[in-house]
Amino acid sequence: MDINAYLARIAYTQAPKANLPTLKDLQLAHLKAVPFENLDIALKRPIKLDQQSLWDKIIIHKRGGFCYEVNGLFANLLEQIGFDVTYLNARDYHEEDDTFGIDFDHLVLMVKIPNQAARWLVDVGWGDTFTQPLNLDSTTEQPQGLRSYWLEPFRNGYQLWQKNYDGTHERQYFFDLLPRKFPAEYLDACQYHQTSAQSIFTSNQIVSLLLSDGRVSLDNNRLILTKNGERQETKVLPEDRVKILMEYFNINLNP
Repeated sequence: MDINAYLARIAYTQAPKANLPTLKDLQLAHLKAVPFENLDIALKRPIKLDQQSLWDKIIIHKRGGFCYEVNGLFANLLEQIGFDVTYLNARDYHEEDDTFGIDFDHLVLMVKIPNQAARWLVDVGWGDTFTQPLNLDSTTEQPQGLRSYWLEPFRNGYQLWQKNYDGTHERQYFFDLLPRKFPAEYLDACQYHQTSAQSIFTSNQIVSLLLSDGRVSLDNNRLILTKNGERQETKVLPEDRVKILMEYFNINLNP
């Protein structure tokens, strides 16, 4: 891996070290530069999880991706810098029927700093969630900006909770702590999310990017701007999508 090329892609200009300040800064920089997106699915472009395919898409062509792609490549960067990275199996929470998704529904990372016992939950592939690593060894509320997060022991792992801008609580996903192999154990779920009518990714086109004061998302034909906790929606006409993707997300679907 060309670490300097990766760091340039996420506009990270410091010399990276395997410590907590670097981990925090890298996660934040990644979220501000690399969108969460699933646009290739609607275009019938197969999503591949080998490192070369991820590199070409995210670094060379300056695209984003969904969890397996962005967390899969980010994990490799962290390992190259010297962090200890464990791939975890997470399952999205479905509020409508109070269930969790399939095994390997989501890829999330557990990161350790050399010679330290603390474990950190890292995720650049969910979309609208925590922007700094969460302490896995704390079940107390962990504030981040106008929201906060906490990890609730559940089954053989944890549930991730978010306190929203309006004070309501949102359960996001469950994950266990068993080390997994990437990409091998995630391939079936990745294929499911590309092809199954039961997956939200085959029926919705989603792009989302963190801003310094909020987030911008394109959800099908809705442009959603959230700034300082205030949300504004605008309808996007089909003929304006190409312009919107470039203006807000720096995405060109025809490189």
